[in-house]
Amino acid sequence: MRYLLLILLVLSRLALAEPAETDWLELMPEEDRQALEAMPEISHDGAEQDSAFYAPGGLKQQDNSLPAVMYSTSTVAALDGKSIRLGGYPVPLESDAEGRSTLFFLVPYPGACIHVPPPPPNQLVLVRYPQGIELQDIYAPLWVSGTLKVEPVSNELADAAYALDAGSVRLVEEADL
Repeated sequence: MRYLLLILLVLSRLALAEPAETDWLELMPEEDRQALEAMPEISHDGAEQDSAFYAPGGLKQQDNSLPAVMYSTSTVAALDGKSIRLGGYPVPLESDAEGRSTLFFLVPYPGACIHVPPPPPNQLVLVRYPQGIELQDIYAPLWVSGTLKVEPVSNELADAAYALDAGSVRLVEEADL
């Protein structure tokens, strides 16, 4: 009986464990990663809006003079349907009646919604999280775990190459670093 209880305890802990961290660069095909590494430095020093979360154009690429990798929608097919954990910063889109964010873009660096240029579509992930999370600070990083889908998403704010049905969303804590 003890042996059975020990097995159940181990299995329950494994079920609650978060997937291993996925690096943002893993969302890019190898040729995009190489192109990004070869690209000259781009300034992220855009003018911030004092009273709004988003600059005009939002996360949509507005500068047509950038290298093609900055517009890439190329994805990694092997990630489709994979359970991942991705760290990033939220760009809220929808919230529930209690004000918890239930739909948001996850971006790889803070301020992506108000600095230019924005990340390419294959570096943006639409997160669906029906239970919602209270976001008091869009500059506070999150861990998002769930099933990643290769799913093109386009709205007035951004174009994304991936969507994620989140099973859990939480703030990154000091102990995570």
